[in-house]
Amino acid sequence: MKKGFMRFVLYLSLFLLFVGGVGAFGAVRSRADWISVRDISAPSLQEVKLPKYDPNKPTVAVVLGNPITEVFDFLVPYEMFAMTDAFNVFAVASDNKVTALTGGLDLVPHFSFEEMDRLLGKSPDLIVIPYMPMDDEVKYRPVRQWIQKHGKTKILSICSGSRNLADAGLLKGKTSTIHWRIVNQVTKTYPDTMWMRDQRFVQNGNITSSAGLTSGIDAVLYVISQQLGESVAVKIAKEMHYPSYHFVNNPKVEPYYIDETEAIYYLNLAFQFHKKQVGVLLYEGMEESALASIFDTYSPLGTAKVFTISNSEGIIVTKHDLNLIARYQGSNAPRIERLIVPGIQASTLSTHDSKSWKEQNRGVQPEYMHSNKPDRFVFDATLEDLAKQEDLLTAKWAAKRLEYRPGHLELKGEPFSMETFITALMLSIAALLTAYQIDRRFLSKWVQIRRNFL
Repeated sequence: MKKGFMRFVLYLSLFLLFVGGVGAFGAVRSRADWISVRDISAPSLQEVKLPKYDPNKPTVAVVLGNPITEVFDFLVPYEMFAMTDAFNVFAVASDNKVTALTGGLDLVPHFSFEEMDRLLGKSPDLIVIPYMPMDDEVKYRPVRQWIQKHGKTKILSICSGSRNLADAGLLKGKTSTIHWRIVNQVTKTYPDTMWMRDQRFVQNGNITSSAGLTSGIDAVLYVISQQLGESVAVKIAKEMHYPSYHFVNNPKVEPYYIDETEAIYYLNLAFQFHKKQVGVLLYEGMEESALASIFDTYSPLGTAKVFTISNSEGIIVTKHDLNLIARYQGSNAPRIERLIVPGIQASTLSTHDSKSWKEQNRGVQPEYMHSNKPDRFVFDATLEDLAKQEDLLTAKWAAKRLEYRPGHLELKGEPFSMETFITALMLSIAALLTAYQIDRRFLSKWVQIRRNFL
């Protein structure tokens, strides 16, 4: 009995050491890539472009966290409100320093909280709350305080941004929704809020909250329809080639749950050691949602590391006046396997930048995945490309994570990731063989000697 128990402990311990230890190392490394904050000095910020402020238009303030903000939650609502040309839309943060979006994209806010308050002399007409990790209490505290200060204005939370609202005490006694993966978690942490699983968005009082990621598109379109009329919302959806406008009128859905499909995600995080090195070329006038489709499709899955690259150290201004800064220039960029140039108009707008890259003869040609599919929603192109780059299971889970539900995606690729499965299998075999050798050479002999002694 004791021998059997000791053998069980031996095999289990080595399995956990080999498979669990290596997997934990891989997962930590993958998460570090996802929440990567700029660790190199920023260039001069003299070139920061501020959108023109029109006092006759309502103002939308899209909040940036400190030190990081979820990339989709910030970029896509910002672009959509700016597309209407009916709002002043500003990126606001606790200070004017360079801040990071998840996946490794850096930008400079338009205004600090103090500057925004001084410019308006009142609360913004609408505040958009992306998900902002709250791990660093000292850095995050000013963000929470500003949200609380303007808690009575109209607020739109995107994805897990409703967690930031709950943290600020603004969802007590209210109904809200959030990304499907953390519903159970927030239900325990914030029990005084009624959390809905089966709604793409929920409006309760002055707060509209959206569920996971692309659900935020429905919530933004809903708010636009309420503010400007449904014809404007329909126009924006058509310009984006967004295929799921019907959710704006009926946000009820069959809820997602954490289930066996999570396996590919955790296997990729833990055991995908050959991560694709993907460069993203930044250029003037690029579309914000196209950028989001790259950084929120490839970066969070543990299968790729994404680098921003530009031709200069200066600021790159997007189509709707966001100020981006690349972490690398062509001359010092790391070795990459692909160079993606995002945006439907990328093939024309990036001509000079793409030409400069080609002249460096780095052996990697620019890829215009959105330009090649100009009549498709930008996430269609990236999800279909992900299936080819990785595998079908990874692409399907990525769509589920994005809460993107259309059935028209043309996913083609390997059925599953051989690398992750083989890595996990080989580590398991190595653990079992090591345990067998220890059992044979030491444990069995020790048990025999103990029996003889007794």
